[in-house]
Amino acid sequence: MSAEDKAGMYEAFKHVRFWWSVPVLIVGFFSHFFRALRWKLLLRPLDIFPRTANVTFAVLIGYLANTLIPRLGEVAKCTVLAKYEKVPADKMVGTVIAERAFDLVCLTIILLATLALQYDIIFPFAKNLYEKVFLDEEGSFIWSRVIIGLSIIILGFIFLIKFTKTKKESKIGKIIANIMEGLKAIGKIKQKGLFFLYTLLIWGSYTLMVVIGFWAMPELENIPIIASLAVITFGSVGMIATPGGIGAYPIIVAQVLLLYGISEGVGTAYGWVCWAATTLVVLILGVFSLILLPVYNRNKK
Repeated sequence: MSAEDKAGMYEAFKHVRFWWSVPVLIVGFFSHFFRALRWKLLLRPLDIFPRTANVTFAVLIGYLANTLIPRLGEVAKCTVLAKYEKVPADKMVGTVIAERAFDLVCLTIILLATLALQYDIIFPFAKNLYEKVFLDEEGSFIWSRVIIGLSIIILGFIFLIKFTKTKKESKIGKIIANIMEGLKAIGKIKQKGLFFLYTLLIWGSYTLMVVIGFWAMPELENIPIIASLAVITFGSVGMIATPGGIGAYPIIVAQVLLLYGISEGVGTAYGWVCWAATTLVVLILGVFSLILLPVYNRNKK
């Protein structure tokens, strides 16, 4: 960052209305609560009927684990719920994979909607990102990356299918079979309307958290609300790239906000404020869940 951008970032920090962190905490909790309710629907076809409180605690602990190591939380929340509800963890892993795959579809839809509604603004950024990932220095498409990626996925599926058939009765074979059964759960949901409603509420909560972040900074008060879709879409890449999105999220968000005439300094400040608020929600709720989970289940016993 240039000296001017750094000065702009530090100045923007001084103007942040930190009391907006209260509604962010509330909305953040509900985003996780709706995710817990949606996960419960995925568990029903597997004859797993956990208590809502335990599912919510498990989801929050999972997000806490993700701040340390990306994707560790997916395993953590399954093992936590398995321990307190006495249900098989391997079956639940399949439902988590199915849930993440569905979220990827949702993110793709949001990206397409963002491009459609703000084509002139977003397309140049998306095109530049595409060129950095898939084109070489001469501007030629790097087919090798796509072929290698697809080959790994296809070979992985073939290996799993053959291994499951040959080792069907072994312990590992049964675990893989249970995971595959969990993956199929998304197609067996009876309350599909409720599943889509929870999905809408989850992504709506994420959008509202980004918008509240706009309201918390005077420099972003006049930015169009629809810009929140671009922040969510490309900011998600940063959240996946590093543990909890640290470092990567503010950089990507700052580049997105440049498209809306926001200086890099202010955009970076917003990225750090937004990341800090999201991480604070995860840390507070995750730690409380670690404390309350054994207490809640001890009282139930």
